[in-house]
Amino acid sequence: MSEDTLQETLIQTCRRVSDKLAMADSSGAKVTFREALVKCIFLTGRLRAIWSDQEKVGILVPPSVGGALLNWAALLMGKIPVNLNYTLSQAGITSCIEQCGITDVVVSGKLMKRLKLELPVRVHLLEDLSKKPSLMEKLRVGLLEKCTSANGLLKLLGGSQASPDDIATIIFSSGSTGQPKGVMLSHRNLICNVEQVSGVHSLVQSDRMLGVLPFFHSFGFMATIAGPAVASFGCAYHFNPMEAKVIGPLSEKHGITIIIATPTFLQFYLRGLKPEQLKNLRLVVVGAEKLPNHLADAFEKKFQCRPLEGYGSTECSPGVALNGLDTNQSGSVGRLLHDMKAKVVSPDSGIELPIGETGLLKVKGPNVMLGYLGMPDKTAEVLQNGWYDTGDIVRLDKEGFLWIEGRLSRFSKIGGEMVPHGNIEETLNELADQNEQIFAVTGVPDEKKGERLVVIHTANEELLDEVLKKFSDAPIPNLWKPRPGQFLSVPKLPYLGTGKIDLRGLQQIAES
Repeated sequence: MSEDTLQETLIQTCRRVSDKLAMADSSGAKVTFREALVKCIFLTGRLRAIWSDQEKVGILVPPSVGGALLNWAALLMGKIPVNLNYTLSQAGITSCIEQCGITDVVVSGKLMKRLKLELPVRVHLLEDLSKKPSLMEKLRVGLLEKCTSANGLLKLLGGSQASPDDIATIIFSSGSTGQPKGVMLSHRNLICNVEQVSGVHSLVQSDRMLGVLPFFHSFGFMATIAGPAVASFGCAYHFNPMEAKVIGPLSEKHGITIIIATPTFLQFYLRGLKPEQLKNLRLVVVGAEKLPNHLADAFEKKFQCRPLEGYGSTECSPGVALNGLDTNQSGSVGRLLHDMKAKVVSPDSGIELPIGETGLLKVKGPNVMLGYLGMPDKTAEVLQNGWYDTGDIVRLDKEGFLWIEGRLSRFSKIGGEMVPHGNIEETLNELADQNEQIFAVTGVPDEKKGERLVVIHTANEELLDEVLKKFSDAPIPNLWKPRPGQFLSVPKLPYLGTGKIDLRGLQQIAES
């Protein structure tokens, strides 16, 4: 288990593999690990006046070389970078800022112009902070980079006081089911999770990861901010995970070997990327949503690399389980990562259930969060004696593979029976046989039965009629089959910036 902080690991990596590619992006920016360290040291000088009296610092920048360097610079200064979720509402972003006590936010000018946000804090443009250094700044950076030991450098920059169990970053939950909660992840949490994933898939220097998940996403931060620092692979960033026309050439140019994505994003790559653009691909890991078999088959056929499903939670840094290239079970999310323990308990009694029975998943391990920022009561609700209550209904088989049945919150209690939204969605989408999700299920209160299912969909009339005919014969209980009057057509399904279905958005549509 690592006893280093992310900033210590970062300096060690930058000096060990100094001439290797650290990061690149779709703007043409490209830096080696040595160049990345130099630029970070330069940024710390300009950030000092802005962040001098702050512990938690705000960042509102999409996946890019500049955004990654900004996070690294914050860590070197001993600050806690908080990447704000720019897909939240104005009120949601303001809540995150206020919870952290942030007074200054470094932003991307282009992003701010597009979002038209008004932040209740001082705003500083990354573009201004990155302008050409003066002669004195060059001398300072040169002396620090060349003449100082790693420990000495951190003392001068401010990052030497941190310990492995201190907060490294705060990731706000997506707010798909309520107000965003600040998940406090330690240096140990993140470094261990990178090492746990690498233990399954051997992340190496020659790997190139496609960095399209936002830094405010726990997988985006762990894999594309902490990942290169810990495992010394390179990252190629693009700010729009669905823009295949840019991602294709970027992937080909940098020889992308690893993609981490959601099934929604894979659908765009399947349609918009050419096989030669992913000719170096060796690993595709997907999460956040169920991976449909037909999508995995189609992706493998086109790119000669089968997507593997994994499972995680922001509160677990986020990786919990992962399928391996040689050890996998289609439909499962793989086996628990190294050093993780799991138990499946009855949602009602809390009693641990035998292997193979379906119940509520609790996990324990070095990657489990410190807690929720400023919310001791909410922390105590989900974290007891190191065991984190995931809120997911699962089955753990005798071979150690984990099978997700759905979120506890994604079940409707109808006539005393638990009805899983995810299973109904999966059945409907398989019957539709489209390359993207067009059916999503939620529940609304019902006076007679407790709850009533509502299916939000984007199918045209012809396709809907065809699906409904097949659905009546589907091998699922009749209680799980919504009637035609419970189907509601919308122009598009609501999604969060992380690629997940927006559950609150679904609920609001259904209730309206």
